[in-house]
Amino acid sequence: MATPTPEIEVDRESGNFKYEESHKYDAGYGLTEKTIDYISDVKKEDDWIREFRKRALKVFEDKPMPTNWATKDLENIVFENIRYYLADGQRAKKSWDDVPDDVKETFERLGIPENERKFLAGVEAQFDSEAAYSNMKDSVMKQGVIFMGSTEALMKHPEIFRKWFGKVIPTGDNKFSALNSAAFSGGSFIYVPKGVKVSHPLQAYFRINAENFGQFERTLIIADEGSEVTYMEGCTAPKFDTATLHSAVVELVAMPGAKIEYVTVQNWSSNVFNLVTKRAIAHEDAVVKWVDCNIGSRLTMKYPGVILKGKRARGEVLSIALANDGQHQDTGAKMIHAADETTSNIISKSISVGEGRSTYRGQVHMPKHLKGCKNNTECDALLINTNSRTDTYPAITVRGNDNSVQHEASVSKVSAEQIFYMQQRGMSEGEAMSLSVNGFVNDLTRHFPMEYSVELKRLIELEMEGSVG
Repeated sequence: MATPTPEIEVDRESGNFKYEESHKYDAGYGLTEKTIDYISDVKKEDDWIREFRKRALKVFEDKPMPTNWATKDLENIVFENIRYYLADGQRAKKSWDDVPDDVKETFERLGIPENERKFLAGVEAQFDSEAAYSNMKDSVMKQGVIFMGSTEALMKHPEIFRKWFGKVIPTGDNKFSALNSAAFSGGSFIYVPKGVKVSHPLQAYFRINAENFGQFERTLIIADEGSEVTYMEGCTAPKFDTATLHSAVVELVAMPGAKIEYVTVQNWSSNVFNLVTKRAIAHEDAVVKWVDCNIGSRLTMKYPGVILKGKRARGEVLSIALANDGQHQDTGAKMIHAADETTSNIISKSISVGEGRSTYRGQVHMPKHLKGCKNNTECDALLINTNSRTDTYPAITVRGNDNSVQHEASVSKVSAEQIFYMQQRGMSEGEAMSLSVNGFVNDLTRHFPMEYSVELKRLIELEMEGSVG
């Protein structure tokens, strides 16, 4: 007789707690040149970083708010009411024992130290604007892998960092990439040397604790020739009555033959505006895989992309989005083919609950001079209630006769017959609904690392509670 698998408890409300604020460094409300000077002074940044920030501020101020979609939601962001930098110190601790008690308790409640002991090669934990903890296993460090916060990396490894910083995602890419470039703080820097294969995942956890706060981490991952790395990130914030802004920039560089897998499981509270720009460059024979799960937030706008720059490069985006009442998940993917025999794959699954809205927005581009390029795009949406909404906007541009593209989209609703059938076999209505939804995303969740796959399925179950009837 097989031993039953113990149930893993995942609390949907586990991130909904906060501690009283006591910050040593506070830049105040609003973003001006004085704010930037304050941030640069606190961080003791070189002049080129200060000037980079101020140029970005000008771009941010000049660029209009996006008006072609999600306009109504974006109007609720009042940039003058946001605090752009809050921190207690500049150097991340290398031992959990040295982390301040309230911060340490936060991450203990979220299970981060336990995960580090069980299955991670390294962890970075960011609390508001700066990393509170950053550490990597000795065995990985001896391989020459660099894993630290971006603030520390700018000072210790400028020769690597500066070469690619802002090159994958230019400051002027969009209004929110410009905002991040002006106010960035925290995030991860990873460099994997040639031929090194990091056997266990590296993880970062981004925690917002303060009200009226904007978190602007900047992550840069460089995998040198023939190397491999998996990076996972988790995100939470407590529930506030006021808007919280999260606007990250993530740049990935996969050199020839390298492989990067970037896994995100976010469970933001419903007051968070999650406006993120993520993009990778894949050189010859390189592979970049984005695995993206979006639960929570008031509005998410996120479209991970890959520029397939080298011959036979491969890019993949596997995306799950769940929109509950009052939430809009506007997610998708971008694949830019720029070399022969490149391959891209996009699989998007969305679930809309109550009056939640999910949107797939994608772009695939193949110029006519390329040969042997392939793309597969699949967009599947599941509606739970009568008032749920889903939209699909695939923009696929293919020129020339030597490339192939296939696109498939489906919209379905959980049928009353299906629920009735499962109820006749002893399930409650809620259990039947959860099983249907998890079955809908099952072919994607198997691509997640096991620990995240279990957590994701449980989060979906909890989100489905009360969604029927």
